Amino acid sequence: MSDLLTTVDAQEPASGNGGRSLRFVGGKIGGGLVSLLLVAVLGFFLFRVMPGDPVRTMTRGAPMTSQQIADLRERLGLDQPLWKQFLDFLGNLLRGDLGTSYTYSRPVGELILERVGPTLLLVGTATVLAILLGLWMGSRAAWKHGGAFDKTASSVALALWSVPTFWLGLIVLMAFGVGVGPIPGLFPVGGISSPDAPPGLLPQVLDVAHHMVLPVLTMLAVIYAEYLMVMRSSLLEEMGEDYLTTARAKGLREDLVRSRHAVPNALLPTVTLIFLRLGLVIAGAITVETVFSWPGLGLLTFEALRVPDLPLLQGIFIVLAGSVVVMNVLADLLYRVIDPRVRES
Repeated sequence: MSDLLTTVDAQEPASGNGGRSLRFVGGKIGGGLVSLLLVAVLGFFLFRVMPGDPVRTMTRGAPMTSQQIADLRERLGLDQPLWKQFLDFLGNLLRGDLGTSYTYSRPVGELILERVGPTLLLVGTATVLAILLGLWMGSRAAWKHGGAFDKTASSVALALWSVPTFWLGLIVLMAFGVGVGPIPGLFPVGGISSPDAPPGLLPQVLDVAHHMVLPVLTMLAVIYAEYLMVMRSSLLEEMGEDYLTTARAKGLREDLVRSRHAVPNALLPTVTLIFLRLGLVIAGAITVETVFSWPGLGLLTFEALRVPDLPLLQGIFIVLAGSVVVMNVLADLLYRVIDPRVRES
C-alpha cells in the first residue's frame, strides 16, 4: 500500500507540470489570437481615417462624370456604411481573402506573396549578420569591459542605433552608390537585379548579392547594436556568478570559461530578443526598401500609401503586424523551453 502511495505521489508533480505547461501554451496562443483580432480591427479603421480619397486619386486627370465616379465607388464598396464595410472585411479575412487592390486590380494576397520573398531575403540576411556580429562583439566587450574595445564598440553601436534608418540609407546610397568626389559608386543604387545580367544561376546570384550590399549594410548597421548591448549586459551579470569561479578553480582557460559556461547562460535573454525583434525588423524594412527601391513589401507599402490603396494597405499591415504577434508568442514559448527556471515555475 505504501508503495502505491509513493508511486501516486511521484506521478502527481509530473501531471501537475504537464497541466501547467498546457495552460501556459494555451494561454499564450489564446492571447496571440486575441492580438491578431485586434490587429485586424486596427488595420481596418486605421487606414479609414487617413486623408485622401482613393477614387479621386485613381481618376485624377481622367475625364469622368459624376455618375462614373459614383459607379466606381459602388464597385469598390466605398459607398457602403463603415460598419458594413468592416463586417465584409472580417468575413473575407476569415476566408483568407485580403481583398482586391485598387491600383493593381489583383488579389492582395497574390501581391504580398510576390513581394514577401525579396523582403525575407533582405531581412533574413541582415538579421543573421547582425546577430552574429552583435553576439560576438557583445561577448568580447563584456569580457573585457572598461577596455578600449568595450568603449569603442559600445559608443559606435549606440551612435548607429540612434541614427534614423532612412537617413543612414541615404548617406550610404550617396557614398557607395552614387559616389563622392573622385570616388566612384561601387554598388547599384536600386533594384534587386540588373536588366543586363548575364544568364546562368551563378552570375544571377552574384548580381543579386551585389544589389543587396547597400541595403543589407544599412539594416545591419542599425540593428546589430541592440544584440550587442543586450549580450554585453547579460554577460556582465553572469561574470560574478559562483559557477564561473568554480570553472576557473578547475584550471579551465579563460576563453573556455567564457565560451562554455558564461556565454551559453547569457544567451537566454538574447535568444528571446531575436524572436521578439524579428517581426519588427520585417516591418522596419519599409524605409530601407523605399530608399533602395528594393521590390519587397516595404516598397509595396510606400506605393499603396500614395493612392491610398486601402485593401493593399490593410493586407500588408495585417501580415506585418501579425508577424510581430506570432514572433512574440514563439519567443514566450521558446523561453520556457530553454530556461528551466521559467519551465518549473
